[in-house]
Amino acid sequence: MRIGELARRTGVSERSLRYYEQQGLLAAERTPGGQRDYPARAVDRVIRIQELFAAGLHSKKIARLLPCMRDTDGGPSETATTQLVDELIAEQQRIDRMIVELTNSRDVLGEVIDAASESHG
Repeated sequence: MRIGELARRTGVSERSLRYYEQQGLLAAERTPGGQRDYPARAVDRVIRIQELFAAGLHSKKIARLLPCMRDTDGGPSETATTQLVDELIAEQQRIDRMIVELTNSRDVLGEVIDAASESHG
């Protein structure tokens, strides 16, 4: 599929798709005319990349991680390393800490709102 179709099917801009390709996250064949031609599985790959960016990972870590994720048959990839697993555990712990901090901030804000509401009510 062409880049425009992949962008429409994933909701990701063409510019982002070109960036993913530059970073080694996504691959495309080239037509004789030089246009990108993505395989159907690129849709799932782009969605996975978006999920990893949303989790706070940067492109270099995503590039190392993608080959280690479950294969299309659902089995574990054989390319996962102990070091990468350790890095991912640390990343997960960082996200867990952020969740706790955000929850605390939300609770404090709720208390301030309650106090402000009482003084005006």
